[in-house]
Amino acid sequence: MKAHEFLGRKHVSADVVVDAKKNKIDKTAALEMAEKADELYSMKGKKIVRVDLKNAKADSEEIAALMMGPTGNLRAPTFRKGKTIVVGFNEEAYIELLLKK
Repeated sequence: MKAHEFLGRKHVSADVVVDAKKNKIDKTAALEMAEKADELYSMKGKKIVRVDLKNAKADSEEIAALMMGPTGNLRAPTFRKGKTIVVGFNEEAYIELLLKK
C-alpha cells in the first residue's frame, strides 16, 4: 500500500499492474524474470541489497531468497523498470530508481 500511495503522490503510473493476491508468481517465474534483468534491488525496511545480475556471483537460490516471500510467492510490491527489478518498498530508493534514473 505504501508503494501505491507513493506512486500516486509522484504521478507515476505503471504500464502493467498484476494483483499479487490473484496472480501468484512462483520461484521459477521470478527467476525467469531475473534472468532478463541486469540488476536487482531487494528492500526490507531500510536495508537495501543490490545484485548485479549480469556479473552476479550469487546463485539462483540467493537471488530467489531476495525476491520471494514466506508464502513462496514473489514479494510485493515488485516492479521492473528497463532492466532493473525492484522488490520491496523504500521511499528513498524509489525516488532514486524511479524518478532520477
